Amino acid sequence: MAVTMADITHLRKMSGAGMMDCKNALEEAGSDFEKAMEIIRKKGQAVAAKRSDREASEGCVLAAENGDFAAIVAVKCETDFVAKNAEFVAMTRTFLDAAIIAKPANKEELLALKLDDGRSVEEHITDRIGVTGEKMELGFYEFVTGASTISYIHSGNKLATVVAFNKTLERQTARDVAMQVAAMNPVAIVPADVPQSVIDSEMEIARDKARQAGKPENILDRIAEGALQKYYKENTLLQQEFVKDAKLTIDQYLKSQDKELTVTAFKRITLNVD
Repeated sequence: MAVTMADITHLRKMSGAGMMDCKNALEEAGSDFEKAMEIIRKKGQAVAAKRSDREASEGCVLAAENGDFAAIVAVKCETDFVAKNAEFVAMTRTFLDAAIIAKPANKEELLALKLDDGRSVEEHITDRIGVTGEKMELGFYEFVTGASTISYIHSGNKLATVVAFNKTLERQTARDVAMQVAAMNPVAIVPADVPQSVIDSEMEIARDKARQAGKPENILDRIAEGALQKYYKENTLLQQEFVKDAKLTIDQYLKSQDKELTVTAFKRITLNVD
């Protein structure tokens, strides 16, 4: 039975594979669509095995929110050419949409999540590897929950943030905070959330600098404490200067909208070097 263009088109919609790959798979499978899909899937698995030691440093990072839940999904690949491909971006969007609905608890649950066609996220990625010949992987999956959430995707799909708040708020205010997280890359919401290892490291760096500058040993701790406070101001979200108005901290900006308003969680994912 000859393979028709309609058959090829149908398989292409099912698999996302190229025209020739679909034609060859259908011919090998005797026009059996299930067998043809399996042939394409096995090709993806074979390519994935061959490319496993390659670095996937490019990709697409997308984010979205739905009420009290917001998530970021990043799918990684080898080249910027593939990362910008409309079908690759659409695949990442499909994974994100599924995550927003299912709210998986971690990356492993997202990989195992079944999509509308019955295939898992992991199977979709493997199949896409067979189409492009590039290594691909689910690079990141992060989410936040709160009374209100917001997402932000930076131009180019390489950086995204999600933020949760303790109360509902105007969308523009929430978006301003999400953009702040994108631009200023805070390490924590407040100083109390900064890991002790980071605090110890910053204190020691400040002591060494003061020591090299010839400062007496008896005042090194005081100098280091001052440097730590400066670190908090620059690196904890609520103490950072608001990028749109340096006269305000983010905490002051939020309190100007609602005295009880604050950030309860944030996540930031980027494929760029900060």
